[in-house]
Amino acid sequence: MDLDVLSTPGHLISLAARGFVQLSAARLKPLGFGVGQLPVLVALQDGRASTQRDLARFAKIEQPPMAQMLARMERDGLIERVPDPVDGRSSRITLTKVAEARLPDALAVLLRGNHEALRDFTDEEAAQLIALLTRLIANLDRLAGVEAPPGTPVSDKGD
Repeated sequence: MDLDVLSTPGHLISLAARGFVQLSAARLKPLGFGVGQLPVLVALQDGRASTQRDLARFAKIEQPPMAQMLARMERDGLIERVPDPVDGRSSRITLTKVAEARLPDALAVLLRGNHEALRDFTDEEAAQLIALLTRLIANLDRLAGVEAPPGTPVSDKGD
């Protein structure tokens, strides 16, 4: 299949991602959050990660940018580091009361933006889009040799 490069899934997904980032950034800024911080905050809230290494793996970013993000989040009063009771050389990262209080509003803003973006989609189309994107991400992770974050659904279709 010979597609115009501007009609390829990679290009279209990139455009959609940029649109979501712009929308989310504008709506999250008044709440004191950045778009890239939300996966970290959610992972800390639900216990999926509590160390810098685990957060970097979960958010699929390298350690140095994660360290910079965490330093900004700590400076902004969103997270705090506490000594790891098991490994004194390491620290556990937790949400502050401020972040815990603001996070529900931030998540509601993101969910509302997603709902608005899918306005002309049926429930079945939205579910299918999510399933297809989840499979695509798993395929891309596999190609890149990236370990999927815990809790990510794995599909063996198309292998």
